[in-house]
Amino acid sequence: MKDKIVVFTGAGVSAESGLKTFRDMGGLWHQYRLEEVASPQGWQRDPATVLRFYNERRKAVLAARPNAAHRAIARLEEKYEVVVITQNIDDLHERAGSSQVVHVHGEILKARSTALPERIYPLKGPTIELGDRCERGSQLRPDVVWFGEAVRYMDEAETHFSTAAKVLAIGTSLSVYPAAGLVAHAPFSAERWFVSPEPQEIPHGYRLLEGNAAAVVPPLVEQWLG
Repeated sequence: MKDKIVVFTGAGVSAESGLKTFRDMGGLWHQYRLEEVASPQGWQRDPATVLRFYNERRKAVLAARPNAAHRAIARLEEKYEVVVITQNIDDLHERAGSSQVVHVHGEILKARSTALPERIYPLKGPTIELGDRCERGSQLRPDVVWFGEAVRYMDEAETHFSTAAKVLAIGTSLSVYPAAGLVAHAPFSAERWFVSPEPQEIPHGYRLLEGNAAAVVPPLVEQWLG
């Protein structure tokens, strides 16, 4: 049995590939508050604007490329069982080569039925438009967890954390709950690292690796593979 590494990633990893975080946007998109375009209430009020917001983000994801941190994480599979649990809605981990990725906040390159949320569809193009419907006639929306909606796969993610030999948390402010609480499920015996360029608070039991992920993660990976 290979030792398990759980890699927990947040927006800081994708930011190094040029994708803006909500924090980068300053809480606003054009003249809209982000809560207005990332909530069920905003969707009910103005679905066209919500779709336009995510269409822009989706095009940015498709134009982005995995960075050195994404590629290093994928290399860990040479020696370990690796589970990436990500708060990010892009597919950069998959494109870098990671084979087991759990998206707790959904995936922007997929759509789902508004009326039947279990019906999820890979998108063939960069946009979802008003009038794009599932086979049951329900409008499609981004397959993304909005403010006020339930985070996904939490039981599965907790199990992975609790059975990890090593945990690497990267690019997350640990301010978005309940996902941020996952780091507390790592075993006391696990080797635990927290990667951040500007750490506000280091989770209990974690060692700090200060710096940008693309710079500091590859040397740690080389050490683990060594």
